Amino acid sequence: MKITADLKRPWLIHAKGLFFIIIGVISAGLLFIQVPTFRTAVLLCLTIWAFCRFYYYLFYVLDRYLGREKRFSGVIAAIQYLISNSDRNEPKA
Repeated sequence: MKITADLKRPWLIHAKGLFFIIIGVISAGLLFIQVPTFRTAVLLCLTIWAFCRFYYYLFYVLDRYLGREKRFSGVIAAIQYLISNSDRNEPKA
């Protein structure tokens, strides 16, 4: 299996998701331990929520409503699509 190949086995996809959760929990815990204040906790929660909503926007909203003709291979491809489309849609003076 090539390292750049798409994951096809369900257990590998679930393992990848589990690793992301583990990394997130450990990172958030270490950050909160370093600065254990209510403000840090709130900002951390808002950051996580905002990035989750952005990810949802990139893959659900764009796919369902704006980019039906285009499938995205990842976050970078979706952002490139947004940038290239905004360049074409801006009125020229």
